[in-house]
Amino acid sequence: MTTSPSFNGRKRRAFPAVIALVVLCMLGGAGLFGYALLPTNTRSINPVLPAAGSPELAELVKQGRYVAVTGDCMACHTAPQGKPYAGGLAMATPVGTLHTTNITPDKQTGIGNFSFNDFDRAVRHGITPSGDTLYPAMPYPSYGRLSDDDMRALYAYFMNGVAPVQAANPPNAIPWPLSMRWPLALWRKTFAPAPTQTPPGVDLARYKDPVIARGAYLVQGAGHCGSCHTPRASTLQELALDDGGPQYLAGGQVIDGWLASNLRGDAADGLGRWTVQDIVATLKTARNTHAAVVGTPMHEVVTQSTQHMTDEDLRAIAAYLKTLPASSSAVAKFEPNEETARQLRSGVEPNRGAQVYVDNCAACHRTDGKGYAKAFPPIAGNATVLAPDPASLIRLVLAGGELPSTVERPSNLGMPAFADRLSDEEVAQLLTFVRQGWGNQAPTVEAAQVKQVRSELAQAHTGHNK
Repeated sequence: MTTSPSFNGRKRRAFPAVIALVVLCMLGGAGLFGYALLPTNTRSINPVLPAAGSPELAELVKQGRYVAVTGDCMACHTAPQGKPYAGGLAMATPVGTLHTTNITPDKQTGIGNFSFNDFDRAVRHGITPSGDTLYPAMPYPSYGRLSDDDMRALYAYFMNGVAPVQAANPPNAIPWPLSMRWPLALWRKTFAPAPTQTPPGVDLARYKDPVIARGAYLVQGAGHCGSCHTPRASTLQELALDDGGPQYLAGGQVIDGWLASNLRGDAADGLGRWTVQDIVATLKTARNTHAAVVGTPMHEVVTQSTQHMTDEDLRAIAAYLKTLPASSSAVAKFEPNEETARQLRSGVEPNRGAQVYVDNCAACHRTDGKGYAKAFPPIAGNATVLAPDPASLIRLVLAGGELPSTVERPSNLGMPAFADRLSDEEVAQLLTFVRQGWGNQAPTVEAAQVKQVRSELAQAHTGHNK
Protein backbone atom coordinates (compact mmCIF):
# COMPACT_ATOMS: atom_id res chain seq x y z
CA MET A 1 0.00 0.00 0.00
CA THR A 2 1.83 3.07 -1.24
CA THR A 3 0.85 6.32 0.39
CA SER A 4 0.70 9.77 -1.12
CA PRO A 5 1.53 13.07 0.53
CA SER A 6 0.52 15.82 -1.88
CA PHE A 7 2.50 19.05 -1.78
CA ASN A 8 0.40 20.69 -4.40
CA GLY A 9 -2.36 19.74 -6.81
CA ARG A 10 -2.84 20.05 -10.46
CA LYS A 11 -5.03 23.01 -11.20
CA ARG A 12 -7.55 20.74 -12.87
CA ARG A 13 -9.46 20.95 -9.58
CA ALA A 14 -12.81 22.71 -9.40
CA PHE A 15 -12.27 26.45 -9.36
CA PRO A 16 -12.35 27.71 -5.80
CA ALA A 17 -15.26 30.12 -6.05
CA VAL A 18 -17.97 27.90 -7.54
CA ILE A 19 -20.33 27.91 -4.57
CA ALA A 20 -19.35 31.46 -3.71
CA LEU A 21 -20.51 32.51 -7.16
CA VAL A 22 -23.87 30.85 -6.63
CA VAL A 23 -24.28 32.83 -3.41
CA LEU A 24 -23.16 36.05 -5.02
CA CYS A 25 -25.56 35.60 -7.92
CA MET A 26 -28.38 35.09 -5.44
CA LEU A 27 -27.30 38.19 -3.55
CA GLY A 28 -26.99 40.24 -6.73
CA GLY A 29 -28.63 43.57 -7.18
CA ALA A 30 -27.78 47.08 -8.18
CA GLY A 31 -25.40 47.67 -5.27
CA LEU A 32 -23.35 44.52 -5.67
CA PHE A 33 -23.47 44.72 -9.45
CA GLY A 34 -22.22 48.27 -9.37
CA TYR A 35 -19.44 47.38 -6.96
CA ALA A 36 -18.31 44.55 -9.23
CA LEU A 37 -18.12 46.93 -12.17
CA LEU A 38 -16.06 49.57 -10.39
CA PRO A 39 -12.86 50.37 -12.31
CA THR A 40 -9.92 48.22 -11.30
CA ASN A 41 -6.61 50.04 -11.14
CA THR A 42 -3.41 48.06 -11.38
CA ARG A 43 0.21 49.09 -11.25
CA SER A 44 1.39 50.07 -14.72
CA ILE A 45 4.82 48.82 -15.71
CA ASN A 46 6.44 49.36 -19.07
CA PRO A 47 9.56 47.22 -19.24
CA VAL A 48 11.83 47.52 -22.22
CA LEU A 49 12.88 44.03 -23.28
CA PRO A 50 16.38 43.47 -24.68
CA ALA A 51 16.75 43.46 -28.45
CA ALA A 52 15.68 40.37 -30.37
CA GLY A 53 18.53 37.91 -30.76
CA SER A 54 20.66 39.55 -28.07
CA PRO A 55 22.41 37.57 -25.33
CA GLU A 56 20.51 39.67 -22.80
CA LEU A 57 17.15 38.55 -24.18
CA ALA A 58 18.32 34.93 -24.27
CA GLU A 59 19.26 35.14 -20.59
CA LEU A 60 15.92 36.76 -19.71
CA VAL A 61 14.03 34.05 -21.59
CA LYS A 62 16.01 31.41 -19.69
CA GLN A 63 15.04 33.05 -16.41
CA GLY A 64 11.40 33.20 -17.50
CA ARG A 65 11.41 29.53 -18.45
CA TYR A 66 12.49 28.72 -14.91
CA VAL A 67 9.76 30.92 -13.43
CA ALA A 68 7.24 29.02 -15.58
CA VAL A 69 8.62 25.75 -14.20
CA THR A 70 8.27 26.94 -10.60
CA GLY A 71 4.69 28.01 -11.40
CA ASP A 72 3.85 24.65 -13.03
CA CYS A 73 2.23 26.49 -15.96
CA MET A 74 2.60 23.47 -18.26
CA ALA A 75 0.31 21.26 -16.15
CA CYS A 76 -2.82 23.29 -16.81
CA HIS A 77 -2.17 24.89 -20.14
CA THR A 78 -1.25 21.73 -22.03
CA ALA A 79 -3.91 19.17 -22.95
CA PRO A 80 -3.09 15.44 -23.04
CA GLN A 81 -1.08 14.82 -26.23
CA GLY A 82 -1.41 18.54 -26.95
CA LYS A 83 1.27 21.04 -27.86
CA PRO A 84 2.97 22.92 -25.02
CA TYR A 85 0.90 25.77 -23.61
CA ALA A 86 -1.75 25.53 -26.33
CA GLY A 87 -4.49 25.05 -23.74
CA GLY A 88 -7.58 22.93 -24.16
CA LEU A 89 -7.30 20.94 -20.94
CA ALA A 90 -10.77 20.21 -19.57
CA MET A 91 -11.32 21.00 -15.90
CA ALA A 92 -14.37 19.35 -14.43
CA THR A 93 -16.21 21.51 -11.90
CA PRO A 94 -19.48 21.04 -9.99
CA VAL A 95 -21.24 23.43 -12.39
CA GLY A 96 -19.72 22.50 -15.72
CA THR A 97 -16.46 22.21 -17.58
CA LEU A 98 -13.75 24.83 -17.92
CA HIS A 99 -11.11 24.66 -20.64
CA THR A 100 -7.69 26.16 -20.13
CA THR A 101 -6.61 28.81 -22.59
CA ASN A 102 -3.93 28.99 -25.24
CA ILE A 103 -1.02 30.98 -23.77
CA THR A 104 1.38 30.61 -26.68
CA PRO A 105 2.32 33.83 -28.54
CA ASP A 106 -0.03 33.09 -31.43
CA LYS A 107 -1.66 36.40 -32.37
CA GLN A 108 -5.01 34.96 -33.43
CA THR A 109 -5.77 32.42 -30.70
CA GLY A 110 -3.12 32.95 -28.03
CA ILE A 111 -1.57 35.87 -26.16
CA GLY A 112 0.63 37.19 -28.97
CA ASN A 113 -1.08 40.60 -28.87
CA PHE A 114 -0.76 41.00 -25.10
CA SER A 115 1.26 43.97 -23.91
CA PHE A 116 3.27 43.42 -20.76
CA ASN A 117 0.57 45.13 -18.73
CA ASP A 118 -2.10 42.88 -20.31
CA PHE A 119 0.01 39.88 -19.31
CA ASP A 120 0.64 41.23 -15.82
CA ARG A 121 -3.03 41.98 -15.17
CA ALA A 122 -3.99 38.46 -16.18
CA VAL A 123 -1.30 36.60 -14.25
CA ARG A 124 -1.07 38.63 -11.04
CA HIS A 125 -4.55 40.12 -10.88
CA GLY A 126 -6.89 37.76 -12.74
CA ILE A 127 -8.11 40.41 -15.19
CA THR A 128 -8.29 39.90 -18.97
CA PRO A 129 -7.43 42.65 -21.48
CA SER A 130 -11.16 43.13 -22.01
CA GLY A 131 -11.67 43.75 -18.28
CA ASP A 132 -13.33 40.40 -17.45
CA THR A 133 -12.22 38.48 -14.37
CA LEU A 134 -10.63 35.07 -14.81
CA TYR A 135 -12.06 32.05 -13.07
CA PRO A 136 -9.95 31.41 -9.96
CA ALA A 137 -8.84 28.07 -11.38
CA MET A 138 -6.04 30.43 -12.37
CA PRO A 139 -4.34 30.90 -8.97
CA TYR A 140 -3.80 34.62 -9.34
CA PRO A 141 -4.21 35.24 -5.58
CA SER A 142 -0.86 33.44 -5.24
CA TYR A 143 0.70 34.67 -8.49
CA GLY A 144 0.01 38.20 -7.27
CA ARG A 145 3.11 37.71 -5.12
CA LEU A 146 5.46 37.34 -8.09
CA SER A 147 8.09 40.06 -8.31
CA ASP A 148 8.29 42.59 -11.13
CA ASP A 149 11.58 41.03 -12.28
CA ASP A 150 10.09 37.54 -12.47
CA MET A 151 7.04 38.87 -14.32
CA ARG A 152 9.29 40.60 -16.84
CA ALA A 153 11.23 37.38 -17.39
CA LEU A 154 8.04 35.32 -17.64
CA TYR A 155 6.66 37.68 -20.28
CA ALA A 156 9.91 37.49 -22.24
CA TYR A 157 9.76 33.69 -22.13
CA PHE A 158 6.17 33.36 -23.33
CA MET A 159 6.68 35.89 -26.10
CA ASN A 160 10.11 34.72 -27.28
CA GLY A 161 10.74 31.21 -25.92
CA VAL A 162 7.43 29.45 -26.59
CA ALA A 163 6.42 28.32 -30.06
CA PRO A 164 3.17 29.94 -31.25
CA VAL A 165 0.35 27.47 -31.79
CA GLN A 166 -2.87 28.34 -33.57
CA ALA A 167 -5.48 26.64 -31.43
CA ALA A 168 -8.79 28.27 -30.63
CA ASN A 169 -9.87 28.13 -27.01
CA PRO A 170 -12.73 25.62 -26.58
CA PRO A 171 -15.86 27.18 -25.10
CA ASN A 172 -16.58 26.57 -21.45
CA ALA A 173 -19.62 24.44 -20.68
CA ILE A 174 -21.01 26.39 -17.72
CA PRO A 175 -24.73 27.16 -17.78
CA TRP A 176 -26.26 30.56 -17.11
CA PRO A 177 -26.33 32.24 -14.59
CA LEU A 178 -23.06 30.76 -13.37
CA SER A 179 -21.48 31.72 -16.69
CA MET A 180 -21.86 35.40 -15.83
CA ARG A 181 -18.53 37.09 -15.21
CA TRP A 182 -19.48 39.95 -12.90
CA PRO A 183 -19.78 37.76 -9.79
CA LEU A 184 -16.20 36.68 -10.44
CA ALA A 185 -15.13 40.33 -10.21
CA LEU A 186 -16.94 40.65 -6.90
CA TRP A 187 -15.21 37.51 -5.58
CA ARG A 188 -11.84 38.83 -6.77
CA LYS A 189 -12.29 42.22 -5.14
CA THR A 190 -13.40 40.61 -1.90
CA PHE A 191 -10.85 37.85 -1.51
CA ALA A 192 -7.82 38.39 -3.78
CA PRO A 193 -4.93 40.73 -2.92
CA ALA A 194 -5.44 44.31 -4.08
CA PRO A 195 -4.12 44.85 -7.62
CA THR A 196 -2.49 48.10 -6.48
CA GLN A 197 -0.35 46.27 -3.90
CA THR A 198 3.03 48.02 -3.76
CA PRO A 199 5.49 46.46 -3.82
CA PRO A 200 4.06 43.21 -5.11
CA GLY A 201 5.12 39.86 -3.81
CA VAL A 202 6.03 38.41 -0.45
CA ASP A 203 7.15 40.67 2.38
CA LEU A 204 10.60 39.10 2.53
CA ALA A 205 11.81 41.51 5.21
CA ARG A 206 9.94 39.50 7.84
CA TYR A 207 12.24 36.51 7.23
CA LYS A 208 15.71 37.02 8.68
CA ASP A 209 17.26 34.05 6.87
CA PRO A 210 17.54 34.68 3.09
CA VAL A 211 17.15 30.97 2.39
CA ILE A 212 13.84 30.86 4.24
CA ALA A 213 12.80 34.10 2.55
CA ARG A 214 13.42 32.50 -0.85
CA GLY A 215 11.43 29.44 0.21
CA ALA A 216 8.54 31.62 1.36
CA TYR A 217 8.55 33.43 -1.97
CA LEU A 218 8.40 30.15 -3.92
CA VAL A 219 5.77 28.48 -1.73
CA GLN A 220 3.47 31.47 -1.37
CA GLY A 221 3.94 32.79 -4.92
CA ALA A 222 4.79 30.79 -8.00
CA GLY A 223 4.39 27.42 -6.29
CA HIS A 224 0.88 28.42 -5.13
CA CYS A 225 0.99 25.54 -2.63
CA GLY A 226 -1.84 27.03 -0.60
CA SER A 227 -4.25 26.60 -3.52
CA CYS A 228 -4.56 22.97 -2.52
CA HIS A 229 -3.00 22.66 0.92
CA THR A 230 -4.81 25.48 2.73
CA PRO A 231 -8.40 24.95 3.95
CA ARG A 232 -11.08 27.17 2.45
CA ALA A 233 -13.93 29.17 3.92
CA SER A 234 -17.59 28.61 3.09
CA THR A 235 -17.14 31.15 0.29
CA LEU A 236 -14.19 29.01 -0.84
CA GLN A 237 -11.35 31.48 -0.60
CA GLU A 238 -8.17 30.22 1.08
CA LEU A 239 -8.30 30.90 4.81
CA ALA A 240 -4.77 32.28 4.66
CA LEU A 241 -2.50 33.26 1.78
CA ASP A 242 0.68 33.14 3.87
CA ASP A 243 2.03 31.98 7.20
CA GLY A 244 0.42 34.92 8.95
CA GLY A 245 -2.60 32.64 9.41
CA PRO A 246 -2.42 29.40 11.44
CA GLN A 247 -4.42 27.47 8.84
CA TYR A 248 -1.95 28.13 6.06
CA LEU A 249 -0.92 24.79 4.46
CA ALA A 250 -2.82 22.81 7.11
CA GLY A 251 -4.27 20.52 4.44
CA GLY A 252 -7.76 19.10 4.22
CA GLN A 253 -8.89 19.78 0.65
CA VAL A 254 -9.72 16.79 -1.53
CA ILE A 255 -8.34 17.38 -5.04
CA ASP A 256 -9.33 14.96 -7.80
CA GLY A 257 -10.20 12.46 -5.09
CA TRP A 258 -6.88 12.83 -3.22
CA LEU A 259 -6.45 14.55 0.11
CA ALA A 260 -4.01 17.46 0.05
CA SER A 261 -1.90 16.80 3.08
CA ASN A 262 -0.90 18.94 6.02
CA LEU A 263 2.47 20.60 5.34
CA ARG A 264 2.88 22.09 8.79
CA GLY A 265 4.92 20.77 11.70
CA ASP A 266 2.48 18.19 13.05
CA ALA A 267 4.34 15.05 14.10
CA ALA A 268 1.60 12.63 13.02
CA ASP A 269 -0.10 13.87 9.84
CA GLY A 270 2.27 16.70 8.93
CA LEU A 271 5.97 17.20 8.26
CA GLY A 272 7.04 17.33 11.90
CA ARG A 273 9.18 14.17 11.69
CA TRP A 274 10.52 14.94 8.21
CA THR A 275 13.94 16.47 7.71
CA VAL A 276 14.78 19.13 5.17
CA GLN A 277 16.37 16.42 3.04
CA ASP A 278 13.18 14.28 3.24
CA ILE A 279 11.22 17.16 1.71
CA VAL A 280 13.86 17.83 -0.94
CA ALA A 281 13.93 14.14 -1.91
CA THR A 282 10.15 14.05 -2.26
CA LEU A 283 10.03 17.11 -4.48
CA LYS A 284 12.94 15.87 -6.61
CA THR A 285 12.29 12.10 -6.83
CA ALA A 286 8.69 11.63 -5.60
CA ARG A 287 9.82 9.47 -2.68
CA ASN A 288 11.79 9.44 0.55
CA THR A 289 12.23 7.13 3.51
CA HIS A 290 8.84 8.13 4.96
CA ALA A 291 6.49 8.18 2.00
CA ALA A 292 6.02 8.08 -1.75
CA VAL A 293 4.00 10.28 -4.06
CA VAL A 294 1.12 8.42 -5.64
CA GLY A 295 -1.86 10.15 -7.18
CA THR A 296 -2.44 12.35 -10.21
CA PRO A 297 -2.17 15.86 -8.68
CA MET A 298 1.25 15.44 -7.12
CA HIS A 299 2.53 13.25 -9.94
CA GLU A 300 2.35 16.19 -12.27
CA VAL A 301 3.78 18.68 -9.82
CA VAL A 302 6.90 16.54 -9.38
CA THR A 303 7.34 15.46 -12.99
CA GLN A 304 6.64 18.82 -14.62
CA SER A 305 7.77 21.27 -11.97
CA THR A 306 9.69 20.48 -8.81
CA GLN A 307 12.10 17.86 -10.15
CA HIS A 308 13.38 20.51 -12.58
CA MET A 309 14.01 23.12 -9.90
CA THR A 310 17.48 23.79 -8.54
CA ASP A 311 18.63 21.99 -5.42
CA GLU A 312 19.08 25.40 -3.79
CA ASP A 313 15.43 26.31 -4.37
CA LEU A 314 14.22 22.90 -3.20
CA ARG A 315 16.21 23.30 0.01
CA ALA A 316 14.78 26.79 0.43
CA ILE A 317 11.25 25.43 0.10
CA ALA A 318 12.00 22.69 2.60
CA ALA A 319 13.64 25.08 5.05
CA TYR A 320 10.63 27.38 4.87
CA LEU A 321 8.12 24.56 5.40
CA LYS A 322 10.06 23.43 8.45
CA THR A 323 9.47 26.85 10.05
CA LEU A 324 5.69 26.30 10.11
CA PRO A 325 4.51 25.22 13.56
CA ALA A 326 2.06 22.39 14.10
CA SER A 327 -1.60 23.12 13.47
CA SER A 328 -4.05 23.11 16.33
CA SER A 329 -6.47 20.62 14.78
CA ALA A 330 -4.48 17.36 14.95
CA VAL A 331 -6.71 14.33 15.51
CA ALA A 332 -4.10 11.57 15.15
CA LYS A 333 -0.99 10.46 16.99
CA PHE A 334 1.87 8.06 16.44
CA GLU A 335 3.70 6.29 19.25
CA PRO A 336 5.82 3.37 17.95
CA ASN A 337 4.54 0.04 19.21
CA GLU A 338 5.91 -3.37 18.21
CA GLU A 339 2.84 -5.36 19.29
CA THR A 340 1.26 -5.42 15.83
CA ALA A 341 4.50 -6.68 14.26
CA ARG A 342 4.90 -9.37 16.94
CA GLN A 343 1.35 -10.60 16.39
CA LEU A 344 1.65 -10.80 12.62
CA ARG A 345 5.07 -12.47 12.75
CA SER A 346 3.68 -15.14 15.06
CA GLY A 347 0.67 -15.79 12.83
CA VAL A 348 -1.86 -13.99 15.01
CA GLU A 349 -4.39 -12.06 12.95
CA PRO A 350 -6.69 -10.41 15.49
CA ASN A 351 -9.37 -9.24 13.06
CA ARG A 352 -10.48 -9.29 9.42
CA GLY A 353 -8.50 -6.15 8.69
CA ALA A 354 -5.29 -7.89 9.79
CA GLN A 355 -6.13 -10.90 7.63
CA VAL A 356 -6.66 -8.71 4.57
CA TYR A 357 -3.38 -6.89 5.27
CA VAL A 358 -1.36 -10.09 5.49
CA ASP A 359 -2.94 -11.48 2.33
CA ASN A 360 -2.62 -8.35 0.21
CA CYS A 361 -0.20 -5.79 1.69
CA ALA A 362 2.50 -7.43 3.81
CA ALA A 363 4.63 -8.59 0.88
CA CYS A 364 5.50 -4.96 0.07
CA HIS A 365 4.91 -3.14 3.35
CA ARG A 366 6.05 -6.01 5.62
CA THR A 367 4.50 -7.33 8.79
CA ASP A 368 6.40 -4.71 10.78
CA GLY A 369 4.78 -1.94 8.71
CA LYS A 370 8.17 -0.45 7.82
CA GLY A 371 8.11 -1.15 4.07
CA TYR A 372 11.21 -0.73 1.92
CA ALA A 373 12.88 2.66 1.81
CA LYS A 374 12.29 4.72 -1.35
CA ALA A 375 10.26 1.92 -2.91
CA PHE A 376 7.34 0.81 -0.74
CA PRO A 377 6.85 3.34 2.04
CA PRO A 378 6.23 2.50 5.67
CA ILE A 379 2.75 2.21 7.12
CA ALA A 380 3.88 2.89 10.67
CA GLY A 381 3.85 6.62 11.34
CA ASN A 382 3.03 7.53 7.74
CA ALA A 383 1.51 11.02 7.55
CA THR A 384 -1.04 10.07 4.90
CA VAL A 385 -2.11 6.98 6.86
CA LEU A 386 -2.68 9.25 9.86
CA ALA A 387 -4.56 11.97 7.95
CA PRO A 388 -7.93 12.89 9.46
CA ASP A 389 -9.69 12.17 6.16
CA PRO A 390 -8.93 8.67 4.76
CA ALA A 391 -9.93 9.65 1.20
CA SER A 392 -6.46 9.09 -0.27
CA LEU A 393 -6.06 5.68 1.37
CA ILE A 394 -9.47 4.49 0.22
CA ARG A 395 -8.84 5.66 -3.32
CA LEU A 396 -5.42 4.05 -3.38
CA VAL A 397 -6.69 0.66 -2.23
CA LEU A 398 -9.60 0.69 -4.67
CA ALA A 399 -7.88 2.14 -7.73
CA GLY A 400 -4.20 1.47 -7.14
CA GLY A 401 -1.50 3.79 -8.39
CA GLU A 402 2.12 4.12 -9.33
CA LEU A 403 5.07 6.30 -8.54
CA PRO A 404 5.98 8.87 -11.18
CA SER A 405 9.13 8.24 -13.15
CA THR A 406 11.64 11.00 -12.44
CA VAL A 407 15.11 11.70 -13.78
CA GLU A 408 16.82 10.47 -10.63
CA ARG A 409 14.33 7.68 -9.85
CA PRO A 410 12.99 6.34 -13.17
CA SER A 411 11.33 3.21 -11.74
CA ASN A 412 7.57 3.72 -11.64
CA LEU A 413 6.82 1.13 -8.98
CA GLY A 414 3.15 0.80 -8.24
CA MET A 415 0.35 -0.79 -6.32
CA PRO A 416 -2.46 -2.85 -7.84
CA ALA A 417 -6.13 -1.96 -7.55
CA PHE A 418 -8.23 -4.01 -5.13
CA ALA A 419 -11.69 -2.73 -6.02
CA ASP A 420 -12.69 -6.05 -7.60
CA ARG A 421 -11.16 -8.15 -4.84
CA LEU A 422 -12.31 -6.45 -1.66
CA SER A 423 -15.77 -5.38 -0.50
CA ASP A 424 -16.49 -1.99 1.03
CA GLU A 425 -16.53 -3.58 4.48
CA GLU A 426 -13.21 -5.34 3.91
CA VAL A 427 -11.54 -2.15 2.71
CA ALA A 428 -12.90 -0.32 5.75
CA GLN A 429 -11.61 -3.00 8.11
CA LEU A 430 -8.22 -3.11 6.37
CA LEU A 431 -7.72 0.64 6.61
CA THR A 432 -8.93 0.76 10.21
CA PHE A 433 -6.34 -1.89 11.04
CA VAL A 434 -3.65 0.07 9.18
CA ARG A 435 -4.60 3.36 10.87
CA GLN A 436 -4.55 1.75 14.33
CA GLY A 437 -1.62 -0.67 14.09
CA TRP A 438 2.13 -0.30 14.83
CA GLY A 439 1.42 2.67 17.10
CA ASN A 440 -0.75 4.58 14.61
CA GLN A 441 -3.67 6.27 16.33
CA ALA A 442 -6.16 7.58 13.76
CA PRO A 443 -9.97 7.38 13.44
CA THR A 444 -11.67 4.28 12.07
CA VAL A 445 -12.80 4.01 8.46
CA GLU A 446 -16.44 3.23 7.74
CA ALA A 447 -17.81 1.13 4.89
CA ALA A 448 -20.01 4.07 3.87
CA GLN A 449 -16.87 6.15 3.22
CA VAL A 450 -15.48 3.40 1.00
CA LYS A 451 -18.78 3.12 -0.85
CA GLN A 452 -18.75 6.85 -1.56
CA VAL A 453 -15.23 6.77 -3.04
CA ARG A 454 -16.06 3.67 -5.06
CA SER A 455 -19.06 5.48 -6.50
CA GLU A 456 -16.95 8.53 -7.40
CA LEU A 457 -14.39 6.34 -9.14
CA ALA A 458 -17.14 4.62 -11.12
CA GLN A 459 -18.61 7.97 -12.19
CA ALA A 460 -15.19 9.26 -13.25
CA HIS A 461 -14.57 6.07 -15.24
CA THR A 462 -17.94 6.44 -16.97
CA GLY A 463 -17.20 10.06 -17.83
CA HIS A 464 -13.79 9.21 -19.31
CA ASN A 465 -15.33 6.55 -21.53
CA LYS A 466 -18.01 8.79 -23.00
